[in-house]
Order: sequence, then C-alpha cells, then structure tokens
Amino acid sequence: MFTGLIQDVGKIQAVEPAGGGVRLTLSTRLDLASLKIGDSISVDGVCLTVVRMSGTAFTAEVSPETLRKSTLSAARQGHPVNLETALKMSDPLGGHLVSGHVDGTGEILEVIPEGNSWRYRFGTSREISRYLVEKGSVAVDGISLTVAECGDNEFTVSVIPHTAQSTTLGNKKAGDRVNLENDIIAKYVEKFLGQREDPGKPASRIDASFLAQHGFTKSRE
Repeated sequence: MFTGLIQDVGKIQAVEPAGGGVRLTLSTRLDLASLKIGDSISVDGVCLTVVRMSGTAFTAEVSPETLRKSTLSAARQGHPVNLETALKMSDPLGGHLVSGHVDGTGEILEVIPEGNSWRYRFGTSREISRYLVEKGSVAVDGISLTVAECGDNEFTVSVIPHTAQSTTLGNKKAGDRVNLENDIIAKYVEKFLGQREDPGKPASRIDASFLAQHGFTKSRE
C-alpha cells in the first residue's frame, strides 16, 4: 500500500523485453539502502516489485496485464516517473490509501491556471468515473489528489505549486495520458451493497442504517 505522496521523480534508464512484459531500470535519489529485493515500489502509480538494485538504480518487472492497464506500455528511456516506496505501519497517512493497482488510464483534456494553482481536467471511461465523488480521493500517476468536480466521463482536480514542482504532473499538458486509481473503499462498498440485490448470494449486513450508525453517512432521522 502507498499514500499517494510522491517521494522522488526518477528517470527510466532502460526498457528491456521480458517474457511478454518489460523490465524497467530506473535511477532515483531515494535511499535504496532501506529497500530489499522483493519490496514494492510505486512507479507512476503502478505497484512494481524490485528485482535488482545497483547503486542509485533499481530494476522492476512489468507484466503484460500491467502494460495493458497502464501508461507503462509507453515507457521510454529518459522518461521521468513518480516514485513512492511502500507504506509502513508507522508512517503517517498524509494522502489516502493507494494500492498501486491502477484501474485504467485517462487523458488530460485541459490545464487551466487558477490563481497560484492549476485546474486539471481529465477525460476517462465511465467504469472509472462512476466511483468518483466531489471532494473524494483519486490517484493520478500515483499522486493523491482531491476531486473538485466530476461528470460521467470526466473530472477535475486542483494542483498546488508544490505538487506541480514535486511530481511529473507539472510538466504534463493536454493530450498526455495518466494512470488512474479509484479510492478502493468505494469498490468494496459497491460490492457489499450489490450482494443484497442478488438472491443467490448471502445478504450483506452493510446497508444505509449500518453506514449511518458507524458515522459514514448522516442519519435521516
């Protein structure tokens, strides 16, 4: 798991074919001494496994499924990428819970200056936008962001100068594609509530009353 708070912008040093997928070697300013082979690291929001380390670089393998679902299919030598090491139980959760299992990609439709910040408008599929809510969370290339507005096939976020300068987002423009991951809690809630509508499945104990009782929604009483 990750928080969506980017720790470094690394650079792809090499892209090699590997059994239908690819093997990426990336340079970074992260302290690799704290990592070991088999650890997870988020690369542009995609959870990858470290398979080799050497000096200030590490290598990770990307499966065919990940290539189909993410922008890593277009990874090229020299490309900058957002990096974050896996969350430790003692770490503060400054962003939101990000699994690194991207749901798909989106496209930047517009970048609008807004005071000292920018409003990014993204286009995406209905399968992704259905889980977005205003003031909810979304991970864009691994960056934890707050949804400002959302529609059937698009949404907007506000990007402050720190985020623009500390991630790859500040250098992206209209037409660029990004990895998107919805807040995983929304998908679990949908599945539990959906079980009530299927007579062939056990009834879920999670309903409107349960959510209100535990503080997730306001009671209608």
